[in-house]
Amino acid sequence: MTETLPANLRIGIDGYNMALPQGTGVATYGRNLAAAIGALGYRVDLLFGLNIPRKAGDELRESLFFGQLGADPPHRLTMRRRMRRWRVHPFTHDMTRISVAGRTVSQQGSDRLPSFDRLFNRAELFDICARHFRRYDKFMTVRVPDPPAIMHWTYPLPIRLAGTRNIYTLHDLVPLRLPQSSLEDKRYYDKLVRACVGQADHIVTVSEKSRTDIIELLQADPARITNCYQSSDMPALRGPDALPNRLHQLFDLRMKDYFLYFGAIEPKKNLGRLIQAYLEANIATPLVIVGAEAWHADRELKLLGAAHGRKLPGVDRIRRIDYIPRILLTDLLHGAKACLFPGLYEGFGLPALEALAAGVPLLASTTGALPEITGGAALTIDPYDMDAMVDGIRRLDSDSMLRNRLTQHGPIQADKFSLIRFSERLGQLYQDICRR
Repeated sequence: MTETLPANLRIGIDGYNMALPQGTGVATYGRNLAAAIGALGYRVDLLFGLNIPRKAGDELRESLFFGQLGADPPHRLTMRRRMRRWRVHPFTHDMTRISVAGRTVSQQGSDRLPSFDRLFNRAELFDICARHFRRYDKFMTVRVPDPPAIMHWTYPLPIRLAGTRNIYTLHDLVPLRLPQSSLEDKRYYDKLVRACVGQADHIVTVSEKSRTDIIELLQADPARITNCYQSSDMPALRGPDALPNRLHQLFDLRMKDYFLYFGAIEPKKNLGRLIQAYLEANIATPLVIVGAEAWHADRELKLLGAAHGRKLPGVDRIRRIDYIPRILLTDLLHGAKACLFPGLYEGFGLPALEALAAGVPLLASTTGALPEITGGAALTIDPYDMDAMVDGIRRLDSDSMLRNRLTQHGPIQADKFSLIRFSERLGQLYQDICRR
């Protein structure tokens, strides 16, 4: 007879990315992870690293926590904080409980803070654990009372929670697979992910491609690496009938009359080639780029600037929009004629999944995990082949039958990565881990 785990099982999740002001794909993963755990009937503990003094009173901690959630970190550090950063002791660090009793109106942080049972914090936790790893060559240990059955770290972090099973999600190994496209210290990163694989009770990843990379590059035991994929938390479209008016009033765009790219502006997203291919395609349909500038964004956007004292033909048809709330991104996605996502190497490719789920025709790459995610529901091209990319953009612009076919197949493919399926895969993994 199969043993059933207790209904009040608790799973811990870190808030490493959820605390960032603009979030990342990993922040979305964390929120979806919490939602999937909730769907299993389990409870969630959250561990954060916001700069809240340990001596702050119990009631004040709630206000301090929500006041810093999603806020930009200070540009200048006080002498006291510099000294605290320099001192890292090798012993176990205690987390402080944040009691949430309704003192603050926390709805403004609802897009980055999932439902939870208990909330813990340790000032600058994630900076400290990185310095601890560099200094002592081992993971930093933290402690909470009555620890959860499993601590699920959403990112490779040099930290472990005492008294529980520690598992880590490695989303991809892009810094090792595509080293020229990322800013990470490659020696530190290689050492960190190998330590995660060596010390974790289990490793979770988000695609078969990433699982293969982890096994091959890190010599990991295949039995200790599980691909659970992931899901999206893109909000539902608000008032579909009013969408054309919102696009016009807020963005000066017409329904199904623009191409959309959304995501970070950095080398691995291949935006520089995408802009070049769009200009070469010489089409009237505008291109809208939504995303915050990251490492080497200037190189990716160089064709949008002046060349030899003048703008290139077609540049005026390219629109740039910085980071926007996900509810507005949902509007832009559903109103697009097609979505363009020719990344060089993705461990999963969340924007691709979100385009498929919205029924928006998609141009995607044949590299990394994108073929797994898109199935046959996208127009795929070699991201290094400029002629193929130009042809793909032109086809999506002119071929209504192609767009209709992709629109029909997209949601069917996206359903394979629904929250329900993600929850089922996680539930099986958690049961396996708890029974060992």
